[in-house]
Amino acid sequence: MKEVAAGVDIGGTNTIFGLVDKTGDVIAEGRFKTKDFPEIGNFVSSLVDAINNLMETNSNLKLTGIGIGAPNANYHKGTIEHAPNLSWKGIVPLAELIRKKIDVPVIVTNDANAAAMGEMIFGGAKEMKDFIVLTLGTGLGSGIVINGEMVYGHTGFAGELGHTTVFPGGRDCGCGKQGCYETYASASGLVRTALQLLSNMREQSSLRNILPSELTAKQITEAAAQNDPVALKAIDYTAEVLALGIANAVAFSSPEAVFLFGGLTKAGEMLFGPVRKYVDKYIFPVFKGTVEILPSGVTESNAAVLGAAALVWKERIN
Repeated sequence: MKEVAAGVDIGGTNTIFGLVDKTGDVIAEGRFKTKDFPEIGNFVSSLVDAINNLMETNSNLKLTGIGIGAPNANYHKGTIEHAPNLSWKGIVPLAELIRKKIDVPVIVTNDANAAAMGEMIFGGAKEMKDFIVLTLGTGLGSGIVINGEMVYGHTGFAGELGHTTVFPGGRDCGCGKQGCYETYASASGLVRTALQLLSNMREQSSLRNILPSELTAKQITEAAAQNDPVALKAIDYTAEVLALGIANAVAFSSPEAVFLFGGLTKAGEMLFGPVRKYVDKYIFPVFKGTVEILPSGVTESNAAVLGAAALVWKERIN
């Protein structure tokens, strides 16, 4: 029998799941709309049925555990707690509900921690004991690994770098605070920066032809590739703030590498070049030259499922 782990990524829109062997091969996968299940009981039943169906259609497999990445997930308790983008309110005992229907270990953590685990087991951090993964999407998520172990902290919610304050009294954040890291260093932060620059700069820009409500990070990146002055300045500023947060993170955990993952990294060297330059500018001198800024080593199409499944394989390795 071949052992597999089920990896599950629960998002506000879609839930993606798959069966992953210990080498990182995704043997089978599927998805459904999270929003189709406003009741958690129905969601759990459908998820367990879907995993069982994948197992049945691939003979000679043994399920060794289920790993789940989800917003506002608590690793210590196996719960999802007050997730703003999910229909299930309050504290949801997800691991417990799943274990009642399928008798395997169930491990739950937030999506950025799952991404970091995927990087450690299947990606660019295989030989590393100390690293950070930053997921640059609509917001900024982070997974921090120190001495080979994920940092969860006393509450289970450690590693929320996206909600550290970089500018007191700065941009309003969805969390209720102002000046959070993610309001500047994320895809949505890049858009906010570009809109601000469009009103402050006089230079010609193709971005002026796009309605403010329809402007995307991808359009800004594409404009920057054509040497659009507003787009270039927006990316440079975003890179500078991103680097400032990285320099601060390096000061407390001294990682071997910081991996950048998510939609914003599609800008490639236009982002990575200035990030490395500004990290060198802001970093505490003792850490100069000690940390690499790298793209994720996990394929984006499989990253969510691989990261969640890696939670199980990490436990098996230990």
